[in-house]
Formats: sequence, structure tokens, C-alpha cells
Amino acid sequence: MRRTLSAVWRNPTGRVGLILVGLVVLIALLGPLVLRFEPDQTSPNRLLGPNGTYWLGTDQFGRDVLSRMVSGAQVSLLVAVGGCALAFLVGGFLGAVAGYLRGVTDEIIMRLMDVAFAFPFLVLAIVLAFLAGSSVPMLIVIVAFTRLPQFARLMRGGVLDVMGRDYVAAARAIWGNRPAVLWRHIIPNAATPVIAYASVAIGIGVNIEAALSFLGVGVQPPAASWGAMLSDGKGYMLDAPWLTLFPGLAILLTVISFNLLADGVRDALDPSRATERETGFRRGWIRAMFAPGRAS
Repeated sequence: MRRTLSAVWRNPTGRVGLILVGLVVLIALLGPLVLRFEPDQTSPNRLLGPNGTYWLGTDQFGRDVLSRMVSGAQVSLLVAVGGCALAFLVGGFLGAVAGYLRGVTDEIIMRLMDVAFAFPFLVLAIVLAFLAGSSVPMLIVIVAFTRLPQFARLMRGGVLDVMGRDYVAAARAIWGNRPAVLWRHIIPNAATPVIAYASVAIGIGVNIEAALSFLGVGVQPPAASWGAMLSDGKGYMLDAPWLTLFPGLAILLTVISFNLLADGVRDALDPSRATERETGFRRGWIRAMFAPGRAS
């Protein structure tokens, strides 16, 4: 982990993503300790613009937008990270078992993943939220279920790639098909694409939670959510644009942060990608320098 974080920090894209993700997490954790207003605290000061007292203004009920933004960050990160962690564990396990055992087990698991993958993830999430409820634990399960096929496919592909290596053949010759071969020799070396995808999946989880809350099947009032804040503020876009501007920017920056972090993690776990990218940039620069018609 220390080597991976060091490699991510040396990567410019990964460094920006790591800083932004750390900033979002820091705001979500420490924000309630320094803010003066509770997220659900109403007041007569309705639809005030950003000022010295209410830094991001107030909504139609006189609630502090900044406090609700911080509370919404907690909900979004909890749902996205929890759902992706659950999908990582369950999907990684199913993909590893399918790739290791092959045969009928592989067919059954992957056909089930194909069925789940065939549904648009947002439509699937809406149906599950409508049927199972919209509590935070249930939203975590819903995000996990929508990301499960991707993690299973990536882990299965990594396992199939590693299965052809000499050290795996040697381990299987000594230990046979014992589970220890899978857990100790195959999964640690096959999990690289799964780990790289996890950051992207967290960004998608933030989008799913915001979309469900925007449509009214996610976090229910009076709990704060970025998607619910967008839904509440869409009727005041001309009179109070800050009600939709700040939650929208928060969703955008959070998703971009995790995508940048995922790019940095991918390069850190697979240095050849960073080398190819740098080599391609240098070749493009050299070709541009010596292109016909360029002034010397």
C-alpha cells in the first residue's frame, strides 16, 4: 500500500486525484465539527444568497446550504464507498471462483453476471430502490448490485491471465486445486485491474446515489443529499441558482476526483501504461517539432 500510494503521488494525474479525494473526505469528516448550523435547522432567512453568515446561502426553508452540502457528502461517500467495497468483495470472490474452477461453475456464475449486466444500471437501481426501500444500508446494497458484474468480469479475466503463469503451475503441481493456491498465489496477482476499477466505481456510486435521491427514491427528507438538493432547487433556478449550482459542482468534482485517482492507481499498478503514455507524448512532440512546414 505504501509503494502504491508513493507511485500514485509521483503521477501528476494521480496526485491531483488523491488531493481532491482527500479534500472531499476531509470536508465530510471534519465539516460538522466546525459548522455553526445543523443540516435540518430551519430559520426565517429563506432563499438568502451567499453571505458572511451563510457562506453558501439558504434554501426555501431557511436551512444552511453549506451544512447540508457537508451532510450530503457524508451520505454520498458512505453509499458509494460501502457499495463498491461490497461489490469488490462479492464480485471479486465470484469472478475468482469462476475463473479458477471453470466448467459448469464458470458458466453459471458468468451467465448470471451477464443477465445483471444486460440491464442499464440506473434503471436497475431505480427498480431495486422502489422494491427494497431507500434506507442508507439498502442504497449500499443497490450500488453493490449494480457494480457486481463489472468486478466479477475483471477478476475472472485477471485469474484466467494468471492461471497460465509458471509459478501458478508449480503451486498447483505441489498443492493441487486447494483453495490456498487461489488465495495466496492467484488473487493477489490478478486483482490489479479490479483495484484500479474500484476508484471509477466509487465515482459511479456517487452518481447513482445522487440520481436516486434526485428522483425521490433515494435518501428521504429531511436527510440531506446532493441529489435531493438538486431536486429541491430546480424550481428556484432563476431566483436562487445557488441551490442547484453548489450541489451540482460537488457531484461533478467528486466524480472527476475519483476518476483521476483511478487513472493514477492504474498507472501505479501497471508502470508500462505510464511509460507508454510518456513515450507517446515525447514522440508526438518530436514529430511536431520536425513536421514539414514548421518554422525553425
